Amino acid sequence: MKRIYHILFLFLFLLSGSASWSQTGEQKKEREKERLVQFSGVVVTADSLRPVPFTHIMVKKTRWGTVADYYGYFSFVARAGDTVLFTSMGYKRSSYTIPDTISRSRYTLIKTMTADTIMLDETVIYPWPTKEQFREAFVKMDIPQDDLERARINLARAEMKERAMASPMDGSMNYKNYMQWETYKHYYIGQTQPITILDPFAWAQFFKAWKEGKFKRKK
Repeated sequence: MKRIYHILFLFLFLLSGSASWSQTGEQKKEREKERLVQFSGVVVTADSLRPVPFTHIMVKKTRWGTVADYYGYFSFVARAGDTVLFTSMGYKRSSYTIPDTISRSRYTLIKTMTADTIMLDETVIYPWPTKEQFREAFVKMDIPQDDLERARINLARAEMKERAMASPMDGSMNYKNYMQWETYKHYYIGQTQPITILDPFAWAQFFKAWKEGKFKRKK
């Protein structure tokens, strides 16, 4: 009878030991699955391998993540087996699953992103918010000049330019001439100014210019 008790006791001991070993093995597997990993890498374009700056990187399950820098580099703590989402404006949304078989505490990745072309519907923007305001603006609109009127304006501008070229006196020359005349007037204040017609030097200059033909009428 005692032998039967001993056998039952031994059987229960082995059963409890196998159960505890099985439970310990399951917990070990769970701990391995939940081990932390320093997840780092660079996000680049798929066609030219240029960095994709400020990419949003987030773990799908926990919503935990980070933002890549200007050069596309990122680094944050994740778990082995996590699915990480990569999103950036102008690129297709992408994901990557960290392998749960890695043995190291660090894992690096070069993630490529494909450009996403978004076609927008055509939008016409008018300067008038309502039809009534458009109708009023259309009625009171100042009609642009026709070809004939524009030609007249251009001819008037050309005539003014020609007149300016005929007497090439800019602002500085006019100012100098005015100051010389004012100085000449102040020099003879309180006395009679000389008459130019009686100036022998002026007559000498006149005869010299006449002989040189400066007074001939130009054809």
